[in-house]
Amino acid sequence: MITTANSTSTPLLGLSLEQLTDWVKQQGQPTYRGKQLYDWIYHKGAKSIGEITVFSKQWRETVGDVNIGRSTIHYQAIAPDKTIKYLLKLADGQIIEAVGIPSEKRLTVCVSSQVGCPMGCDFCATGKGGFTRNLEPHEIIDQVLTVQEDFQRRVSNIVFMGMGEPLLNTENVIAAIKSLNQDVGIGQRMITVSTVGLRGKIREFAEYDLQVTLAVSLHASYQNIREELIPSAKAYPLSQLFAECRDYVKLTGRRISFEYILLAGLNDLPEHAIELASQLRGFQSHVNLIPYNPIQEVDYKRPNTQGINEFMDILKERKIAVSVRYSRGLEADAACGQLRASQA
Repeated sequence: MITTANSTSTPLLGLSLEQLTDWVKQQGQPTYRGKQLYDWIYHKGAKSIGEITVFSKQWRETVGDVNIGRSTIHYQAIAPDKTIKYLLKLADGQIIEAVGIPSEKRLTVCVSSQVGCPMGCDFCATGKGGFTRNLEPHEIIDQVLTVQEDFQRRVSNIVFMGMGEPLLNTENVIAAIKSLNQDVGIGQRMITVSTVGLRGKIREFAEYDLQVTLAVSLHASYQNIREELIPSAKAYPLSQLFAECRDYVKLTGRRISFEYILLAGLNDLPEHAIELASQLRGFQSHVNLIPYNPIQEVDYKRPNTQGINEFMDILKERKIAVSVRYSRGLEADAACGQLRASQA
């Protein structure tokens, strides 16, 4: 909690109405100023106290150096499909990525949870860049507000599928989700958190009793292939991952989405689909097949349309809920980590 008028240590973004009201009262201001501050931060896009014109000029000058917690747009790339990839510069100079993905009925924001990523997945551009630090709640919330303001359109959906492993930053991710829900006004059911799967973390996440969707980055139906793609899989075999996922479904009553990047000749063959269907039989789940989005650092290939359809048909024939999710914004280096790497 901020306690002094000139403190910049704790940003205002991420604080609740009650907390902001307490803060303005500590500054000797009337209670109603808390609601005004809250509205300007979460709904009017204020990036500094000086922009809040309902406050007196004298008080704005007094607390003018208080940090609201907004980033600046360092760079953006717009794809022909209108997807916009943002590089955002944080207060300490670190650069993160966020993506705005518009459709006729939705505006989805893909947010990052860390600066870089420690997981080192072989097919991922972010993993190639290493890990720096976790993001704070205000740095996650800011990504959503930035996209919403730039598109001048309300955000409807949020996916934690940007840079980083959300379940290695659980406390801050949970705080951000609660603020995005309660303060920004985005329903928890419209939020998806994606994880590569870490021992004990999925069960721990279930205990928060959220209404968000959990997406597990599976990417292989055989242990040896998953280990090749995801280094952490060596210490967390598929049998244990699926057991923990089943516990999650029992504890929450919510189905899990399994993300499966199709890599030509490696994990996209009929036998891989048959094995996946076998593992998911009777499971309350949905499979998202994602044709690989090539990056320069590795030589994996994107499967052809026929191969994608055959894989999907095998799952459908075995009563597995499945859909294909094609990446948006490929022309804008929209694979996670690509734009940041290209602008470094």
